[in-house]
Amino acid sequence: MEPRLLELLVCPVTKGPLTYDRERQELVSRSARLAYPVRDGIPILLEAEARTLSDEELEA
Repeated sequence: MEPRLLELLVCPVTKGPLTYDRERQELVSRSARLAYPVRDGIPILLEAEARTLSDEELEA
């Protein structure tokens, strides 16, 4: 994920910042408690495609 692209992307739910989890290939919105998948380098910023983050993941 290009850093410049990451600067432009925001969470579609909260309009807050996203962080990239390289290991899981996800864009994470801590404020929405959601992780959006990145497939073949393309972020899928649909709430229906996101997975909910657990309390443990948010504490890390």
